[in-house]
Amino acid sequence: MKIALVTGGSRGLGRETVLSLAKRGIDSIFTYHTRANEAEQVVAAAESAGRRAIALQLDTGNTREFESFVDRVRATLARLGSQRFDYLVNNAGTSHHAPIEEVTEEDFDALYNVHVKGVFFLTQKLLPLMNDGGRIVNISSGLTRVSMPSSAAYASMKGAVEVLTRYLAKELGGRGIRANTVAPGAIQTDFSGGMVRDNPAVNKMVADATALGRAGVPEDVGPMIAALVSEDNRWVNGQRIEVSGGMLL
Repeated sequence: MKIALVTGGSRGLGRETVLSLAKRGIDSIFTYHTRANEAEQVVAAAESAGRRAIALQLDTGNTREFESFVDRVRATLARLGSQRFDYLVNNAGTSHHAPIEEVTEEDFDALYNVHVKGVFFLTQKLLPLMNDGGRIVNISSGLTRVSMPSSAAYASMKGAVEVLTRYLAKELGGRGIRANTVAPGAIQTDFSGGMVRDNPAVNKMVADATALGRAGVPEDVGPMIAALVSEDNRWVNGQRIEVSGGMLL
């Protein structure tokens, strides 16, 4: 039995990742921040797919919560009949759009706490509970490859995540743990206030800039993450894999 831990699993890409893992026979522990009702819906959907999913509340931008969270993970693993888990997907994130001149220090710190500091130290705290031979997937963004207006602060954080991922691959290789980055393109979720999904002009702009002629949906990304952690991709390590349908080629 394989077990995944997915942050930000109650909606969007995280939700689709949990459900895609369930379809592959993998149980999940996933975090949510504030939307407990949506988390319960994911639990029910995973159960409908024949697997277990357990939701735990966590603010991934608050490192002071991590010690107690690890204790809760340990207890949850016991409920699943295990002492360790196999796959870590650092998906939880927040969006931010502002020109460089308008980014405040508070904005910057909030992004840093979730996307860099949180990913680094949550991974660090969870490593003793991860099985050797496991997988780490960190979620980045297409914005680390192309520069779009008002995205400097957010994209800089994701760039840091990509560098961290390579170091995780290097340092954890002795344990057989692989680490990769998945960089989605513009996806139709409620991220950024649902901008790609709900704004027809933005949706069309994305579709026109994408080789496959449409904006992405969560179902384009979740199954890819589930496939990446499988044994089929055991020799993929330290890589940035963009999942964008060929946006801005």
